[in-house]
Amino acid sequence: MMKNLIKHGNSLALVIDKPILDMLQISADTPLEINTNGDVLMVSPVRDKKRQSKIKASLEKINNQYADDLKRLAE
Repeated sequence: MMKNLIKHGNSLALVIDKPILDMLQISADTPLEINTNGDVLMVSPVRDKKRQSKIKASLEKINNQYADDLKRLAE
C-alpha cells in the first residue's frame, strides 16, 4: 500500500486507514513507537507486558493443542 504524507501545520502527517487500525487494535490513545534504520520508517504500537504475556500464553496453548496439525499443514 502506498500512502502520501499530508501537511499538518508545520509538520507532515501519515493517515492510517481504519481497517488497518482495527486489525492492529490501535486507537487514538494507543502510544506508538517510531524507529528508523536510516532508510526505513517503522511505526509499531507499544504493547503492555500484560497483553504480551496473554498473547504468548494463547500461542503456547494453540501450539500445544494443535502442534501435529500445524506441522502437517506446514509440509
